[in-house]
Amino acid sequence: MAQDSKTPLLDLVRTPDDLRRLPAEKLPQLAAELRSETIDAVAVTGGHLGAGLGVVELTVALHHVFDTPRDRLIWDVGHQAYPHKILTGRRDRIRTLRQVGGLSGFTRRAESEYDPFGAAHSSTSISAGLGMAVARDLAGKDHNVIAVIGDGAMSAGMAYEAMNNAGAMNSRLIVILNDNDMSIAPPVGAMSSYLARLLSGKAYRTLRDIGKQLAHRLPKFFEEKAELAEEYVRGFWTGGTLFEELGFYYVGPIDGHDFDHLLPVLRNVRDAQSGPILVHVVTQKGKGYAPAETSADKYHGVVKFDVATGAQSKSKAAAPAYTNVFGDSLIQEARKDERIVAITAAMPSGTGLDGFAKEFPDRIFDVGIAEQHAVTFCGGLAAEGLKPFAAIYSTFLQRAYDQVVHDIAIQSLPVRFAIDRAGLVGADGPTHAGAFDVAYLSCLPRFVVMAAADEADLKHMVATAAAIDDRPSAFRYPRGEGRGVPMPDAGIPLEIGKGRILREGTKVALLSFGARLGECLNAADELSSYGLSATVADARFAKPLDLDLVARLAREHEVLITIEEGSIGGFGSQVLQALAEQGALDSGLKIRTMVLPDLFLEQDSPAAMYARAGLDAKGIVAKVFEALGRDIRVETVKLA
Repeated sequence: MAQDSKTPLLDLVRTPDDLRRLPAEKLPQLAAELRSETIDAVAVTGGHLGAGLGVVELTVALHHVFDTPRDRLIWDVGHQAYPHKILTGRRDRIRTLRQVGGLSGFTRRAESEYDPFGAAHSSTSISAGLGMAVARDLAGKDHNVIAVIGDGAMSAGMAYEAMNNAGAMNSRLIVILNDNDMSIAPPVGAMSSYLARLLSGKAYRTLRDIGKQLAHRLPKFFEEKAELAEEYVRGFWTGGTLFEELGFYYVGPIDGHDFDHLLPVLRNVRDAQSGPILVHVVTQKGKGYAPAETSADKYHGVVKFDVATGAQSKSKAAAPAYTNVFGDSLIQEARKDERIVAITAAMPSGTGLDGFAKEFPDRIFDVGIAEQHAVTFCGGLAAEGLKPFAAIYSTFLQRAYDQVVHDIAIQSLPVRFAIDRAGLVGADGPTHAGAFDVAYLSCLPRFVVMAAADEADLKHMVATAAAIDDRPSAFRYPRGEGRGVPMPDAGIPLEIGKGRILREGTKVALLSFGARLGECLNAADELSSYGLSATVADARFAKPLDLDLVARLAREHEVLITIEEGSIGGFGSQVLQALAEQGALDSGLKIRTMVLPDLFLEQDSPAAMYARAGLDAKGIVAKVFEALGRDIRVETVKLA
């Protein structure tokens, strides 16, 4: 590959094939340019920065050693995959990250052949990699499968389930454990790197296999002792005994920023022909960018920022964020009731519990990326008389549904689920959209399911959940700012299963569940300009449903529209079921349920996504005219 002395190396690398033609001594320069490009790109778009900066050298080394995309390279979660995207033919689009029509913030199969498995939720890479390795073996092929997983994602049980299965099957699979928090290994140096190269090399593995064959010829007692001795000696020098017990050949720890350490080990494990191998790589999150290195969160997730200073762009909020309202409200309740405890699955800041942690450090529990455990752990707390609030994003609570059903609902334990990121979430796209929780919780017996219409309502719902002592409850709220409504000094428990009417009308009833209430009020204003008088009601509860309110709206209006930020099968389905039982559907009532469309909406601003979903004021008005059998275009012309 010819290179002009002034041409950046990164300009010559359009695909990993170009990268593999570079001599090893050029890789540090390429890594430096790749790190700079990643910083510059995320400064424009915002997104996840720290994790990607920590794996720049590892990314370069993996694509240099392995024959991607023939060799399958799977990134867990995908937070760290921006450098990978730059090196795999997407550099020209990297400044469209998380933008409408642009690159996903995570790996995505439809985006590139270099993304063999889509991600966004953590701890899935080893399971997917094992499936790919087995499929390879069944097809008689010989390519490599590499799963890169962080130490945080390794806190989830799914990762160990996959490793246990891989070890038992003895499948040829490579797992790279990216330890970027120093939570597993101490700092590494020349000796550990030397041992990693030695133990991953063919000579040692051949000698080890010969030793095992000889041991098999000995009486069983001596065979077992020989295996224990070999395991002890390696474990003494390198650690990794846990991974060995799961059936993996452990190599490491090695310095993830030193190509002299990375390349020989990766070549050795590439050329190994049997069994699963785990390579323990230690990296520094935020590496190479001073503002990230000195930040508490290592710039894990950022908005647009100034590269020179690291200062992030902060727009002045017109109203408090729902997440902050929840956190502040829970603190208020906890001051009054020492039985209240908070639980988070590795998201104390993201769920607004960082303030709670400062005031009540002994009453908050971060269980790691382990939502299943978090839910059942809450069940144990509730069974002993505490009041657990499980603050979990809607999209992540999906991972613990069996525990919600079996360990909480069946036992009617009063666990309170604070469901953040309800509805559409913008740049994080469909993997993080909270679309399904109303449907999958409202079908559970005795569950109380609430949705906040605004930030004041959320404050009251926190108080309501704190007061419910005989059954499980959940309240959902969206990402972003509230509506700017006046805030009460304290939350007041709501009457369970009772909604409210905010505006009285005669022709049309708009029954909102959740934060579309503001759009319903705007739609009512627009409908009045067409001479259509509209009632606007806030259901507050999907379960138990306010049957009296539903019956009244159906009885007194020609049209009834339900509006929610969730999938089919949720609030609207509950209303239809109730009206069917009441016989109201035979009365000539024109009823429509407005839900998220039956597809995964691509990333955009939340406002634009809701407009595409038809769940803004314009869409609500159009739905009313559709129900009436009238053409809104004709009516608009008449009005003009």
